[in-house]
Amino acid sequence: MLLTDTQTVVSWRARPRSFVALMGLYESNFIRFGWLVGNLGGLAGQHRSRACGDCDLVLTVTERSPYTSTVNLTYLLPHQHGEQQYPDMGVRIYHDAHLVEAQHWAESHNQPVLKALRGCAERELDQRWARNVMLNKWLEYCVERGHRFSSRTRLTRGE
Repeated sequence: MLLTDTQTVVSWRARPRSFVALMGLYESNFIRFGWLVGNLGGLAGQHRSRACGDCDLVLTVTERSPYTSTVNLTYLLPHQHGEQQYPDMGVRIYHDAHLVEAQHWAESHNQPVLKALRGCAERELDQRWARNVMLNKWLEYCVERGHRFSSRTRLTRGE
């Protein structure tokens, strides 16, 4: 069964940028992350996705437990001294609750839109909102560009 975030039920009481709306965003992130990864429960190791006309996307599982996984998701951007990881986002997957939360991202941003988004976030709820809206849009973009992770994209040591 293919899930879409248009089927995500949002409470009529949810106000934009509220805690309830944030949980709806986490649910949408879970669905979109599933588009990119497929079997979230079987996720392990490090993966590299290559899509024509886009930078390589790297996913690294940093922690696994029965109910959660923590991963790092980043682009490898061409740089004069090799490759630069950006936006280098830490993501927590709550398998039992079907939620995905962007927990942290790059310390500073050179991109004006991301810098402005981060600068507007004063309260913790605003910071979480900014990170997770970014993740939501980024996941959709990556899938549209053709990125996917599977057992075939898993890297072996030394790659």
